[in-house]
Amino acid sequence: MAEVSPLRRRMIEDMTVRNLSPATQRSYVHAVTKFSRFFGRSPDRLDLEDVRTFQVHLVAAGISWSALNQTVCALRFFYGVTLRRSDVPERIPYARQPRQLPVVLSMDEVVRFLEAVPSLKSRTALTTAYATGLRASEVTGLKITDIDSGRKVIRVEHGKGGKDRYVMLSPQLLGILRTYWRLARPTSWLFPGRAESRPIDRQVLYAACRSACTAAGLDKHVTVHTLRHSFATHLLEDGADIRIIQALLGHSNLSTTARYTQVATHTIGKTVSPLDRLQVEVVPPA
Repeated sequence: MAEVSPLRRRMIEDMTVRNLSPATQRSYVHAVTKFSRFFGRSPDRLDLEDVRTFQVHLVAAGISWSALNQTVCALRFFYGVTLRRSDVPERIPYARQPRQLPVVLSMDEVVRFLEAVPSLKSRTALTTAYATGLRASEVTGLKITDIDSGRKVIRVEHGKGGKDRYVMLSPQLLGILRTYWRLARPTSWLFPGRAESRPIDRQVLYAACRSACTAAGLDKHVTVHTLRHSFATHLLEDGADIRIIQALLGHSNLSTTARYTQVATHTIGKTVSPLDRLQVEVVPPA
């Protein structure tokens, strides 16, 4: 096993102290390592101009905006926290996020999709994702004790940003989970992996989404996050308050939740056009 350098160890300790998730820590370390290898020098010997050169290289290589911004976050942390160079982070620019609307399934498509998942565990997990709007990591991290049937809520521990929250437990989902528990008999994790001591791997759910999408004959790219988008959009179309949706999704900013107003087609379709207040002849006079 390769020895961890003092610099990497210090960065990992800095991230641990700030309670960054293990996935975020791995991502940051990978990004800084890639940056260092690109120049063949220790990252503490690289300056702001080197960061700019590396960003240009990544863009030219066709990196996605999200992956580029993840690299920016890693380098900002490395320079600002680990190297204590407070002047550098603000000078490392983020990539502008493209304004893309999320893919949303209709209610009929949700049914077709979920019924195309052959595995009991995967189908129940994906049904839970749609019924609650949870992220993939939050679904796989559920434990049996998180299901509060008395209060009709599900506790989400350590969601994005390390925040806990509650989401609703619908009567139908409760019935589905009880049937699943009776058949699968999980003991700790609600959706255990091959080893009962570990939760199901997210990759299993991703693979189930790909297979179900094909089996259901959907021409949309469907992921676990698509179910989350559909959950929020369907709630909005049913008249739910956008701030309640914000709380259910665990969004810090209302602006993040507000984008669902752009894909709530039922709401858009019910909006009266100003043309409807006019009397206009379609056929011009001869």
